[in-house]
Amino acid sequence: MQLKSRPIPPPSGDKRWRIVEGTMRRHGYQSHALIEVLHTVQESFGYLDDVALRWLAQAMRLPYSKVYGVATFYQFFTLKPQGEHTCVVCTGTACYIKGSTALLNAIETSIKIKPGETSADKKVSLLTARCVGSCGLAPAVVFDGAVAGKVTPAQVAERVEGWAKEEAKAVAVGEP
Repeated sequence: MQLKSRPIPPPSGDKRWRIVEGTMRRHGYQSHALIEVLHTVQESFGYLDDVALRWLAQAMRLPYSKVYGVATFYQFFTLKPQGEHTCVVCTGTACYIKGSTALLNAIETSIKIKPGETSADKKVSLLTARCVGSCGLAPAVVFDGAVAGKVTPAQVAERVEGWAKEEAKAVAVGEP
């Protein structure tokens, strides 16, 4: 049974909202499509802000607490804008035992950010995950969506420092 919903105007005239509305319409504004709709918003805008969550709750006729709860329960959703690059350190049992804490410390020392933060220049975001499903590669890190295994603190520091230096290098050469 599809829920007939009177469309609620999107929060702004941004054309990306049409994509989100299409996803909701395709699923009849039903609650079982919430995760897919949240994915559509995040893919379109890069993150889920409070305005988007409140609008989705109204448009899908769901309590805001349910929309917010789903958005914060799943680790693949983010409520803050992310940096140009993302570094996700696995903190699952195998990775923890094999040194994920040392990896996090190396990143904090090298570029001065903690888990859940983005560097001031918006170049690097550091996240943690309970498990990335690569226990045989512990400690595992996901660099911009690609899993790397048996990562050392020196390797992770070198990678994130390289990302941070890309900005400095571009400015030195005069690129925008």
